[in-house]
Amino acid sequence: MTLSLLYIDDALLVVDKPGGLLAVPGRGEAGLDNQAARVQAEVADALVVHRLDMSTSGLMLFARGKEMQRRLGHAFAQREVHKEYAAVVDGLVGPEHGEIDLPLLTDWPNRPRQKVDPVDGKPALTRFSVLQRDPAAGTTRMRLEPVTGRSHQLRVHLLSIGHPIVGDALYAPPDALAKAPRLLLHAQSLQLAHPADGRTLRFHSPAPF
Repeated sequence: MTLSLLYIDDALLVVDKPGGLLAVPGRGEAGLDNQAARVQAEVADALVVHRLDMSTSGLMLFARGKEMQRRLGHAFAQREVHKEYAAVVDGLVGPEHGEIDLPLLTDWPNRPRQKVDPVDGKPALTRFSVLQRDPAAGTTRMRLEPVTGRSHQLRVHLLSIGHPIVGDALYAPPDALAKAPRLLLHAQSLQLAHPADGRTLRFHSPAPF
């Protein structure tokens, strides 16, 4: 179980989580192997600050100690951490850039699925830009910025505009699911103020697809 450690200091660390690995402990014996457990086996004081979906790969930040966890958690809650994702979606997206502003709610009968709910949903905002269209494959490579951090936000928002993320076993229709062996969603960029000294930290992980 190798640990893809990109950065570490006395306050925090950043790893590159592989797709298919739980971010935090899950149910049953299968849930015992997860990114948090792997990190804590190497760095005993590492604590979870945020999560990535199991199918999503990319940058994941951990705090070192309770005080740094509190400060970093506050930064995420105040939307002071800038996150960008790379994704490949089904179909050819028309606009070069835009926003998806649709409230989201847990689809309780179909958990863990989420759904757009204009009445009871929580506010959710995603900014996007097109990087490349592939007419032959019928796909579009995109850069995504989740301004809010709702569960499955990017996956549901892209589905809602008719462009599900390729390889998404939870939301994509069969033809879009079959275009890739995994979910083509990767947390590629993190920018934040260091919780101890305030200097700007920037991390980047190229998408493996």
